[in-house]
Amino acid sequence: MSTTMNSRRGPIDRIYGLLRSIPVGVLWLIVIVWSVPSVSLFLNSWRSRDAQRNSGWWTIKPGDLTIDNYDYIFNASAAGTIGNSLINSMAIAIPATIIPIAIATFAAYGFAWIDFKGRKTLFIATVSLLAIPLQVALIPLLQTYVNGAHLTLPFIDKTVTIIPNLGLVNTSTAIWLTHTGFALPFAIFLLHNYISSLPKDVFEAARIDGADHFTIFWRLVLPLSVPVLAAFAIFQFLWTWNDFLIANTMAGTNPDARPTTIFVATLAGDFGTNEHLLPAAAFVQAFVPLVVFFAMQRYFVRGLLAGSVKG
Repeated sequence: MSTTMNSRRGPIDRIYGLLRSIPVGVLWLIVIVWSVPSVSLFLNSWRSRDAQRNSGWWTIKPGDLTIDNYDYIFNASAAGTIGNSLINSMAIAIPATIIPIAIATFAAYGFAWIDFKGRKTLFIATVSLLAIPLQVALIPLLQTYVNGAHLTLPFIDKTVTIIPNLGLVNTSTAIWLTHTGFALPFAIFLLHNYISSLPKDVFEAARIDGADHFTIFWRLVLPLSVPVLAAFAIFQFLWTWNDFLIANTMAGTNPDARPTTIFVATLAGDFGTNEHLLPAAAFVQAFVPLVVFFAMQRYFVRGLLAGSVKG
């Protein structure tokens, strides 16, 4: 068991060893360069339109600072307020992150440790869904949300309703359902690689003690899988929060379902007359993903390498 755990920790230890060998000054230089876009965005968000147009953000002075940009996007925007769009983004990103994790964890455990007929074939078919481009399925999905899905049977001239019209068009539900569907193949693949690499001796000992599959899953698999679950949660939340294509396709013209990405895109107005508001809106939009990432960063590297080496 110790050999298995050490083999799985090997890549992580090598990465940490490589980072420790880099001079501290070089690491701080990378951090500074990486932070420049965020810093410039933050500073510009407090500057007026004339200041943004006439000089660079590095020339900022205390007298140039103003809260007018933030006051406008939170209270007076013609496209609505960013507060409402933040709520919409939360209503989309949270279920689109939690639901795939819940379903994929059960599926990954089943594919990894439950022996049933056709397991490998079904797993390969599930993972192969990763090859389907998102853009190809958007219009068929939108048509399903609008009219439902119906199948006309040949020879008997009869139509069978597979999915009824649930009235999901122009709703946030349609957005997070789409994200959930496209996230499941990758989530199952990632979690399966990690769960299948867990020590077999632990599961055998649990079965000897009389534990069933659900007990093993709840008491052993979930606690041991926290790093990979957190890593996928970061990926999925960031992708969902920053998505524009799916949200713009599924939300349509309904302002009550538009997330922050659409709000920021429409904020500039005709001919870009309000482009000075974009830094403030973009910084608010990016603040939540930054909080999520830094809150879960300690799991990021471990989850990223989940299942890369099997003992």
